[in-house]
Amino acid sequence: MEMMWLGEVGYRDALDLQLDHVNRRVDRRIPDTLLLLTHPHVYTLGRSGDDANLLVSREALASEGISVERVGRGGDITYHGPGQLVGYPIVLMEKPDVHRFVRAIEAALIDALAEFDVPARSVEGLTGVWVDGRKIASIGIGIRKWVTYHGFALNVTTDLSYFRRIHLCGLKGRSATSIAEVTGAAPDMEAVRRAVASACARRLEWTS
Repeated sequence: MEMMWLGEVGYRDALDLQLDHVNRRVDRRIPDTLLLLTHPHVYTLGRSGDDANLLVSREALASEGISVERVGRGGDITYHGPGQLVGYPIVLMEKPDVHRFVRAIEAALIDALAEFDVPARSVEGLTGVWVDGRKIASIGIGIRKWVTYHGFALNVTTDLSYFRRIHLCGLKGRSATSIAEVTGAAPDMEAVRRAVASACARRLEWTS
């Protein structure tokens, strides 16, 4: 699996880039690729996301320059912004199994977080990665012609106040956390990128 670090990319530009990679992966012109980046402030709703889980008006968000996007991934509503590592795995699945793929991403993020002494885990019946009942990473996958896109968002030094404007992933009473909040220190984003890329390469190897 190849890894590309893109820096900060607007949400729609990143989606266009994903779809271009999907088409090239379908034609087998590129290998499986993990796109790593950050987004400016944005809220995204999955295919079945409920607008009621956005707790402030779109007009109020627009006045702050924050958009709300409805997209073709699974899951409900989440937030992306500075201090958050976003990963979009473009992976050709010879035997499509989205459930297994999501579990592999969870395992990869748990592996990576262990390197920063974060005791993360999965929770039965819930998608994502959790620390003491708080969500540290969200996952939402789409698939076209057996190739995955969309992906995961890991809170590194994220301003968690932005999550208070939504029912995170449609779950009432659930809150977000970050590596910085759990450990009391701001980790180096480059080190987090390396750990996540390495863990994803190991855990997603079965899809090649």
